[in-house]
Amino acid sequence: MNKLAQMMQNFFAFSLHDTALRCCIAVFLSMVGHNLYAQLAATPTVTPQMTYTNTDGQQVQEASYNGGAPLRVVFEATPKDLGNYTPLYEWQFTRENSATPFLTRYEQTTTYDFIESGNFRVRLLVSFVLGNDTISYSQDDPFVLNIAESKLEFPNAFTPNGDGINDIFKAKDGHQSIVSFQATVVNRWGKQMARWNHPSEGWDGKSGGTDTPEGAYYLNVTARGADGRNYNIKKTINLLRRYDAIAK
Repeated sequence: MNKLAQMMQNFFAFSLHDTALRCCIAVFLSMVGHNLYAQLAATPTVTPQMTYTNTDGQQVQEASYNGGAPLRVVFEATPKDLGNYTPLYEWQFTRENSATPFLTRYEQTTTYDFIESGNFRVRLLVSFVLGNDTISYSQDDPFVLNIAESKLEFPNAFTPNGDGINDIFKAKDGHQSIVSFQATVVNRWGKQMARWNHPSEGWDGKSGGTDTPEGAYYLNVTARGADGRNYNIKKTINLLRRYDAIAK
């Protein structure tokens, strides 16, 4: 082989080697750049929040709840610094002393109505995905909800005389975890005087906007508690207008 041919062969061999080397370097720099971007970018995270309405009608954000049912709760993931990551949410609802969720939700914000008594835990898990890169998040301390057993009692009498004391016949204070309720009051001839559908409501001693006479009336209540207890209350109640207060 003459010198010219040898030089041409060496040139093409170097060119092919140089092209392959350049490709390898480009791929390497691309991978390094991607990893470097992932490391320099803000790490995605979430701030789980639990919101419910208290007995005063105010929305409250707390990490725990102790009280009655029914209770509607909104759980929000509240993500931050997502960048190009795709979040995959998983809300796990468990009962106390159980590791197996009785319910799993996969949305960023989820709403649940607690209508059973018991102790519950709600925890958020998130996977942030970007290509082959995955960042996992697990809520350290789950939300804790303790739903009390039901309670429902009624007084024997009331005094709707306008003095602001015992003017409304209704369930005694302290009723809780009542998930369904219906009450009616009739007179001795069976005519309906009042009807209401929530234990915090009641009867003002009127019928058709007119004061009803003093005397005995008949209460009929059907209700169900969050603990599964059924209430069937039938009793005589006394309407008294001549006294400022009565013993319950």
